[in-house]
Amino acid sequence: MTPGGVVVTGLGVHCAAGADLAAFTDALRAGRGSLLPAAARDADSPGAPLPPFDYPALLAKRRSRGGWVPAKAARTAARSPLGVQVSVLTAAEAWAHAGLAEGALPPERLGLVVAGNNLTGAGAHRAADRYRDRLAAVPGRYALHMQDTDQVGVVSEVLGIEGEGCTVGGASASGNVALITAARLLDAGAVDACLVVGAPTELAPLERQAYRALGAMTPAATGADTDREPPCRPFDRAHRGFTDGIGGAAVVLETAASARRRGAGVLARLAGHALRLSGTSLADPSEQAEAAVMRTALERAGIAPGQLGYVNTHGTASPLGDRTEAAALLRVLGPDAPALVNATKALTGHCLSAAGVVEAVATVAQLAGGFAHPNPWLADPVEPRLRFTGTAEVPLAAEFALSNSFGFAGFHSAVIFANEGV
Repeated sequence: MTPGGVVVTGLGVHCAAGADLAAFTDALRAGRGSLLPAAARDADSPGAPLPPFDYPALLAKRRSRGGWVPAKAARTAARSPLGVQVSVLTAAEAWAHAGLAEGALPPERLGLVVAGNNLTGAGAHRAADRYRDRLAAVPGRYALHMQDTDQVGVVSEVLGIEGEGCTVGGASASGNVALITAARLLDAGAVDACLVVGAPTELAPLERQAYRALGAMTPAATGADTDREPPCRPFDRAHRGFTDGIGGAAVVLETAASARRRGAGVLARLAGHALRLSGTSLADPSEQAEAAVMRTALERAGIAPGQLGYVNTHGTASPLGDRTEAAALLRVLGPDAPALVNATKALTGHCLSAAGVVEAVATVAQLAGGFAHPNPWLADPVEPRLRFTGTAEVPLAAEFALSNSFGFAGFHSAVIFANEGV
């Protein structure tokens, strides 16, 4: 392990709940999400869309406010797909937040891990329609855009990252898988700082329908009264499945020694983590595996369950998923645990591959800000013995927080952040 451990020195985010870290934190405090009920969108639209997105205008706005914008951001990413542009914006915000914007570390000592797999489904769907009858017109650049590694290429070029880099996929657990991969690179001494990017996922119509056919996603509008109800209700008995959100986030992880040498501000410490499979090709969650990764993360952090002050659940609002996670939490925490239990997807929607990084940003922001965000639609919890946050902001003075991410095909992960301000 790295002497002093791995710490968080920068955060960035752009999603339905906020177009930067400050706006996102304000939305968390207010319990303000941007999820659309089924009646307000068509069957092929995301339930938690990005605010109107104009990449050049967003860069100009950041400059006008005195924010740092990489010199290559405009020309390198201007013709990139939307998902890559979102990643560049969040990465640049985290980079500046960490104080890395001015060449603070040699390029070869900087790493990059992008969380996500199958990120280009919607783009491939649009391209297939556009070029179906004129294949000879397909541009050569599409050979890059159609691969998830385009995210690594563009972000590394914009920020000047020349150390180790990769994409990692673990379905909806991809964000935590990326955080754990970055921590291992730091522990191995491969890099001194590593940017973790949770890349946005735009679903193609076929993908969205497949999730509905599986019973995991909220149904399309049917004309029923439920079409006008809040679409994502994690851990409430009225839950009907996840609502997809488009969003991205970035976290800078760094060795504590590097942060000290640079005089960088430390937002939190990555105290423990765990990742394991449950030996299945199916979508069904495993209570045993969920409990096991939480216990392992606690053991690696060197803390007891009772020392947790906050739990960011996977909490998708899938009925089976919510019940399974609640049961696993009871196994690990016990019925009298002090930890507040919360579900950020109630505000952001399920950002799929990016979810773990979006929720890491939310968890660290709440630890640093001393609050737990409301869960505005939780009226009738599936497990009343857990201490769920309610419909109002709650003061939080937690030393440790746990964040879970689980994915189809048996991916189970948990990370623990320590509040360096407590």
